[in-house]
Amino acid sequence: MERTLVLCKPDCMEKNLAGEVIRRFEAAGLQLSAAKMLRLTGPLLTEHYSHLADRPFFPEIVAFMSSRPVLALILTGPGAVLKVRDLLGPTDSKKAPQGTLRGDLGTNSMLNVCHASDSVENAEIEVRRFFRADEIPA
Repeated sequence: MERTLVLCKPDCMEKNLAGEVIRRFEAAGLQLSAAKMLRLTGPLLTEHYSHLADRPFFPEIVAFMSSRPVLALILTGPGAVLKVRDLLGPTDSKKAPQGTLRGDLGTNSMLNVCHASDSVENAEIEVRRFFRADEIPA
């Protein structure tokens, strides 16, 4: 049984798409194990996106991701990391096929509905980054 982190990004929240996102994940057999709304801060975003810190668009990511509260989810199930990424589709919504969340609901590579962990190892790190130990189901 794997778990993964999903962040319903500001564009998702602004368009009231979180319910549809969760519905699709649950319909695919994933279990919603934890959820919370949070306002992301500069230091947390700098840690989370440290792999992009030297990119010219980094300040735009930080501004966007801190522009409104996001919904953080922990999803569990067999192969959860890969299943979530397949359901989302490619990062760039313009290249994502219809039937994927990003293809159906996203706009571009930043306004792409959700962030999702890209590996089992990163999922564990990201779950602990966004959820306190007492918020994470055993």
